[in-house]
Amino acid sequence: MTDRIVVLGAGYAGLGAAKRAARRLQGTDAQVTLVNASDRFVERVRLHQLAAGQPLPDLPLRDLLDGTGVELVVARVTGLDLDARAVRLDAAPYSLSYDVLIYALGSDADRDGVPGIGEHAFTLASAGEAARLRSRLAETGSVVVVGGGLTGIEAATEFAATHPRLGVELVSGGTIGGWLSPRARRHLHRAFGRLGVAVRERATVAKIGPDGLLLDDGHELPAETVVWTAGFRVPGLAAASGLATDEHGRMRVDGALRSVSHPEVFGIGDAAAARTAGGQSRMSCQTSLPMGLQAGDAVADLLAGREPRRARIRYVWQNISLGRHDGVTQFTRADDSPLGAVLTGRASATFKEAITRGTVWRMRHPGPYGPGA
Repeated sequence: MTDRIVVLGAGYAGLGAAKRAARRLQGTDAQVTLVNASDRFVERVRLHQLAAGQPLPDLPLRDLLDGTGVELVVARVTGLDLDARAVRLDAAPYSLSYDVLIYALGSDADRDGVPGIGEHAFTLASAGEAARLRSRLAETGSVVVVGGGLTGIEAATEFAATHPRLGVELVSGGTIGGWLSPRARRHLHRAFGRLGVAVRERATVAKIGPDGLLLDDGHELPAETVVWTAGFRVPGLAAASGLATDEHGRMRVDGALRSVSHPEVFGIGDAAAARTAGGQSRMSCQTSLPMGLQAGDAVADLLAGREPRRARIRYVWQNISLGRHDGVTQFTRADDSPLGAVLTGRASATFKEAITRGTVWRMRHPGPYGPGA
């Protein structure tokens, strides 16, 4: 009897899981099916580059899956029937049955954070949104990026470096780079100054309108273009289907990444809340790919009658690009807390580019997992 493994989502986590499971299950009757809304793999960590006007590599999923035996279904997931173990889709074959499900539907921009995001702001959660923003940046004179996390920092500096004529401001409700070491923060703010990025910290946005932002203190901040990067959320599908989720809608999983309510379902990537040395897994490529590879191993172990091994999620560094020729790499403890070791400047930019390209290489060759994945 054929074991049916269905993977939902072909981001870093889902693609890694599908390919690793297929590799481990070669020579068996198992069939791995990967479901994704697009037929392309999106390097989400490069979407700020796409928005800035830089071309990105075209990565068809069929090319990345060539020779693996993984079946690709291009369709959107519309529902899960956990009792029947079936996935409902908006395109042929419209329904897929599974014995084991890997849920890796990722995250999207939180458009409900404040009024006006959906009507007046751009986001960087998908290739389509980044392309739309690219067209806008070609004709605008000023842009305000809201959100002092990694996405906001990289977007603001990339826009300023690529479009020197553009007035760029970065607005954050907290301290920008507050999680970094003092040396890394100093380099970050020197880069803002060099690139002409205006910085406004501890400024909470109350509303976004057609002409700019209204802050909580009543101050109005004019802006021709607003980019919202202050928060991501996961699809509501897991919670709606009856899977156990946390207060943010992320699937609750055990040490082996299996749903705590439905052990035939694995949750990985941004959509899952896994335990780490520092508490809970962070939404990032650095988390998603290792989770995917380890989930692929766990599924193979499960189908072979072995108890899946406990997932090992640990951190090594955070890479922040500051345009194409500058960056800051913050080395961390396994729990994601910062060490004193920092790499800056062109060396950091080169390092991050090598890691980013290496990640795509790992998508093609999902071999044994190592800490640099």
